[in-house]
Amino acid sequence: MTVKDTRKTLLQLARKRQATLVPGAFNALLARLIEELGFDAIYVTGAGVTNMSLGLPDQGFMGLAEIAEHTQRIRDVVRLPLIVDADTGFGNAVNVYHTVRRLERAGADCVQLEDQTSPKRCGHFSGKDVVDTAEMVGKIHAAVDAREGSGLLVMARTDAAAVHGFDAAVERAARYAEAGADILFVEALTEAGQVRALPGLLDRPLLMNLVLGGRTPVLPQAELAAAGYGLVLYANAALQAAVAGMTRALGQLKATGALSEDPALVAPFAERQRLVSKPAWDALEQRYAD
Repeated sequence: MTVKDTRKTLLQLARKRQATLVPGAFNALLARLIEELGFDAIYVTGAGVTNMSLGLPDQGFMGLAEIAEHTQRIRDVVRLPLIVDADTGFGNAVNVYHTVRRLERAGADCVQLEDQTSPKRCGHFSGKDVVDTAEMVGKIHAAVDAREGSGLLVMARTDAAAVHGFDAAVERAARYAEAGADILFVEALTEAGQVRALPGLLDRPLLMNLVLGGRTPVLPQAELAAAGYGLVLYANAALQAAVAGMTRALGQLKATGALSEDPALVAPFAERQRLVSKPAWDALEQRYAD
């Protein structure tokens, strides 16, 4: 796919409102695995980058440089549409303008911005607050203006439900749509009834974020499709699975003093090399050796 194609595909997926599953990736290898498994889009997760690359919680430690670098690395190895988590845009509206330009060049198909105060924190943590609606509207205008005519999408996230309640979050999301957001994301709803009702209250495609262990009830994909969601995000499910897998394998190594190539514990060596395209690089090496 070309850049134009991936952005068009992502918008079509969102507009179908069939609850397309979007896993999160914190590095290029995971992104390639997501593509191989047949998913339709990838979310470049700020929380995942922060946790896995910095060893820190999702509390505003990630900067533009980190997420741009990970986006470019992921873009280099997959052809799927990429939604990129840009937190609050890393500053004011002018900073948002720069952020969008930078992530667009890095290969983003959609840039997600949220309305938390700085430093932001995971949407399922306590202690969140949000900026004035007018400030976030200004950021969305800046994001829309920063696009270089290539169909880049803007996703607007609101965390207002935890601070001001469900109705206020819906009102904010509607304002963000008026400002030019292509996709809306109302974070951390706590009641299944709210989750089911939300798509009927807004006129833009919606993303629902399901955090394993988080505050939002995890509803089946079919139910979310029936409600009218365009995209369903599992931003860090693979991260949590990876931590569990690493803990099991290393726990056995520590307990027994040895570890075999047991596929129940580790990916086989050959599979690891296949995932990083070693055969293709070997062929290229041979080509230039002739």
